[in-house]
Amino acid sequence: MEALIEFGKILIPASLVLYAVYLTVRSFIIKEIELKKLEIRTRSIETILPARLQAYERMTLFLERISPQNLLIRLNNPGLTARDFQKVLLDEIRNEYNHNASQQVYMSEDVWNQIRNAKEDLIMVINDAASQVAAEASGIELSKKIFETVMNKNVDLIHMALSELRKEIQQTF
Repeated sequence: MEALIEFGKILIPASLVLYAVYLTVRSFIIKEIELKKLEIRTRSIETILPARLQAYERMTLFLERISPQNLLIRLNNPGLTARDFQKVLLDEIRNEYNHNASQQVYMSEDVWNQIRNAKEDLIMVINDAASQVAAEASGIELSKKIFETVMNKNVDLIHMALSELRKEIQQTF
């Protein structure tokens, strides 16, 4: 029995010391893991942030380029018929969109959906305007009809998408 008491005198303090060492080492390891995570996150931000900013810039440029006032002036060709001009406009919008589609991975799904909806809305406006003018009419007449349609709309989805894009950029910083 006395051997058991002596053994307990040694075992209990040794167990307490071992437990204290375990807690200290565990705390140290947890702190090191958190520091490594923070370091990785910092490196990730340094790498991803410029790409995200570039994506926001490219999508802002896309929205500006497809806005009717810029698109119609940039692609204006007096020699085109309304149908030919419609095709040129739609091809330009689709090419711009396809060129920038990969940028969606850097922005929220909501903002990307708004950008896509703005593009689709513009395509519908162009198609609606084209259906209201004769196929052989001039591209200028189609441009006027598109401007008229855009002016009569209550909601400008391109402007709304730009606004949401700016808000998301501001939330990032």
